[in-house]
Amino acid sequence: MDISEVAQRSGVPASTLRFYEEKGLIVSVGRRGLRRLFSPDVLERLALIALGRTAGFSLDEIARMFAPDGLPQIDRKMLARKADELDRTIRTLSAVRDGLRHAAVCPAPSHMECPTFRRLLGMDASGTVGTQDRKPSPAKRKPDKKPQVRRPRRAVA
Repeated sequence: MDISEVAQRSGVPASTLRFYEEKGLIVSVGRRGLRRLFSPDVLERLALIALGRTAGFSLDEIARMFAPDGLPQIDRKMLARKADELDRTIRTLSAVRDGLRHAAVCPAPSHMECPTFRRLLGMDASGTVGTQDRKPSPAKRKPDKKPQVRRPRRAVA
């Protein structure tokens, strides 16, 4: 298949195919004029690369998943580590999502007066969003206390 057919069938732009070839992720089998030619198995390899990218692997990590003969040789421990990393990301994003949902319906006059929102800010600033145990659902929690309004201090002249 020439590069345009591979691009069409895989959905990967020709420029990306050329880049993948430069990185050693795929190999052309020849040329027809100026066009690179690829064997049909390049489509499966591109699908594996796409899956790796979706999972968050770098191109260098993906390149190490192929043996010198081009066949997949995937390190199962690396897959387990990436799955653990994805679990942490999911927890973080879930905590952020829950905080946003709360902020969207919070009765506090200002988000900065909402204890739940302030906790979310504190966790995000410290890098601990999503790393703490999950709190009970809002229906099982006691509602936030009425926020106290802090008055700005007056400047002393």
